[in-house]
Amino acid sequence: MAERLNPGDLAPAFALKNSDGVEASLGDFHGRNTIVYFYPAASTPGCSKQACDFRDSLASLQQAGYDVVGISPDPVEKLAKFAAAEGLTFPLLSDPDHTVAGAYGAWGEKKNYGKTYEGLIRSTVVVDPEGKVVLAQYNVRATGHVAKLRRDLTVDA
Repeated sequence: MAERLNPGDLAPAFALKNSDGVEASLGDFHGRNTIVYFYPAASTPGCSKQACDFRDSLASLQQAGYDVVGISPDPVEKLAKFAAAEGLTFPLLSDPDHTVAGAYGAWGEKKNYGKTYEGLIRSTVVVDPEGKVVLAQYNVRATGHVAKLRRDLTVDA
């Protein structure tokens, strides 16, 4: 299991394909605060709820100086369908081999119904304009997470 990030750590650089098949990188957000969130699977109830919460909060987050990027192991085609179905206007990135999730500590051992397996750990990392971690939250809940994150970042509605 990859080590989890802590405030002050340098956020691992990445370059992944977005839902349009175009490469996007952490460097694209240099100079901005960036919320990088990891979710297990597009178009599932929990992940849809979380993505829609980010969508509904996007204007106030951006007004407060935060960009949002979602990363999952899903293929580009599935991300495109998810974005279209839910009206998502922030980038969704495909990490099929879990390299970026691993670097961010968002891939590892999980337990579900008594079984242990490797999988994506729902996580959120906030990166400052210089690329340093400001906040790292792991094992977050899909429902209510964006509201809690807004409180933690003191972002008004």
